[in-house]
Amino acid sequence: MSPTSSDHWDEIFSNTEDTNLGWYEDDLSQTLKLLKTIPDWEHSNMFLVGTGTSRLIETVLAKGVHLSLNDISAKALEKVKTRLGKKSASVNWLCQDISQPLKGSAQKQASVDIWVDRAVLHFLLDEQSILGYFNNLNKIIKIGGYAIFAEFSKKGAAKCAGLELHRYSVDELSGRLGSSYQLVDSFEHIFTNPTGEPRPYIYCLYQRVS
Repeated sequence: MSPTSSDHWDEIFSNTEDTNLGWYEDDLSQTLKLLKTIPDWEHSNMFLVGTGTSRLIETVLAKGVHLSLNDISAKALEKVKTRLGKKSASVNWLCQDISQPLKGSAQKQASVDIWVDRAVLHFLLDEQSILGYFNNLNKIIKIGGYAIFAEFSKKGAAKCAGLELHRYSVDELSGRLGSSYQLVDSFEHIFTNPTGEPRPYIYCLYQRVS
């Protein structure tokens, strides 16, 4: 099954409780640690890529963030809309494969202050899809804006959600972003998934400088 198949992800989000998803986290401290290093992040335009049903959504909305959410799974976004209730009206919703050109209002040039990716990029395997992902990132992040990545590290598992992964190092991420981005911070983190298995991640924060 392709990582860019919406059917695959719809089935997962339809048939699995959020708290049993392999990437479910109720401790958001690693992402928040990086967010808090960004000046005035609470008033940013933030794009959560591959948002799934993450609890980060309510956390950043409560801080005043203007939020755009993208996921390939319509079922995941439906769950989030139900959870948010009336608050969902303040969110910009996008349902698409992030390796393809962005649609609608999400494609506005240099409209995003902070791009947040927790465990999405590593599902893209072929070079064309990876390049498509970074083309979208480069199109919509403002100069002076930031990108946060949390991906399976080179020490991490080879598979997740039944799919092969492209695991990352800081050096590879930096190389793919190029000289337009400066590494602000990075660290390794062992995430323990709901079944108790350790999953080594790398977390990176970059700022776009040109």
